Amino acid sequence: MSENKGNFQRTETIAQLFGVSVRRIQQLTQEGIIKTTKIIDEESGKTVRRYDLVPTIQSYIKYLSDKAYGKQHRTDKEIELREQKMRADVALKESQGELHRLKTDIAAGKYIAIEEVKIDYQKFFVSFKKFAISLPSRLIGMISAALDPSEARRLEKELADEVNKLLGAFVIAGIVEPKEEEKKKHGTKKKKNSD
Repeated sequence: MSENKGNFQRTETIAQLFGVSVRRIQQLTQEGIIKTTKIIDEESGKTVRRYDLVPTIQSYIKYLSDKAYGKQHRTDKEIELREQKMRADVALKESQGELHRLKTDIAAGKYIAIEEVKIDYQKFFVSFKKFAISLPSRLIGMISAALDPSEARRLEKELADEVNKLLGAFVIAGIVEPKEEEKKKHGTKKKKNSD
């Protein structure tokens, strides 16, 4: 706290001297262009904030001069806004870099369209189904010499039923709900297996 050794004035007086509003004086204070000092009010004995007249006028003249000659007075808010802008620029550059990397990977063939994946899986599962359905008869053909014909047919039928039951369960588990299908449409590319 300062001893009352200056010409300390209220906000209204400074606003009148500078020809601006009280709100503008408050803004200039918040921006750090002019400063208040804590003093003890002689009338009330309470601690109050007042403007020391000479340093306040000097600070305001310097601010106006800097502004007139194009020098920017860097306030805390300006510095914070510049830092936010720099962080946003960094985030933008990073996302642009990621987008470029993704485009490069697509051009290099590391990603393929979902439609191509679906066609490949359909072809694979048709081949797999044919293979799985043929297994019982192939197995029975290999061991038929050790079995009588009726036992071989019974065993072949049981194996075929088991394979069909497993294939049916596999197909049911692979059915995608319409809502999930819509979600998947938003991601149009899948990454290829790098193996």
